[in-house]
Amino acid sequence: MSTFTWLRGRGPALSQAQLERRAALAEPAPLGPLPLAQQRLVVLDLETSGLDMKRDQVLSIGAVAIANGAIDFSQQFERTLCRHDHKVSASVLIHGIAPSEIANGVEPAEALLDFMEFLGDSPVLAFHAPFDQRMLGRALKQSLGYRLRHLFFDAADLAPLLCPQAKIPHGGLDDWTRYFGLQVQQRHHASADALVTAELALILFSKARQQQLDSLQALQQRLASWHRRQRAHSLHRQH
Repeated sequence: MSTFTWLRGRGPALSQAQLERRAALAEPAPLGPLPLAQQRLVVLDLETSGLDMKRDQVLSIGAVAIANGAIDFSQQFERTLCRHDHKVSASVLIHGIAPSEIANGVEPAEALLDFMEFLGDSPVLAFHAPFDQRMLGRALKQSLGYRLRHLFFDAADLAPLLCPQAKIPHGGLDDWTRYFGLQVQQRHHASADALVTAELALILFSKARQQQLDSLQALQQRLASWHRRQRAHSLHRQH
């Protein structure tokens, strides 16, 4: 890699090779009526230094692809990011990433470029996706000067939408894994959490097909309608 560094205004310092990789990143594909069994989807989980979306940092990225209606174990991604300014806090008891792992991690710009190349033009699914979307978007902006535009789906919304009989309206990942009897290898580990979220996603996609929702486009439309009903119900209760 070229050691020559480019400085663009107040943006991040990137090498020529990194700038070229950033320029070559795929644009997100528009949603269409593609059947779920033919849709490539990247299931993402981040471990972070805390839950403050304005100040905390992404420490590790775990992801796996769903392709051809199954988890594609040949398409898995994992990176721990080097954070020289990382301060050990109580969050280490949750994510379990040792300070030595962070010190020996991959430089953030490289790790994020690696992930975006892995992601390609695919949409993203995560559990409590708005958090992952915000944290990843901020990391990309800070380290690469890149604006995240990929579409995110939230398994925390899809699960109660498609399985109202479970009566878990605001459940966490643990609630849904227990409900479906899924085995979690290691909670709060990015790769393990991404894998169990992918297993949950396949169950939810099966439920979706039973309800004649056989594309991400159809799911997006049903989610929008569901959210409108949720907001209307909440306003009605307030009055």
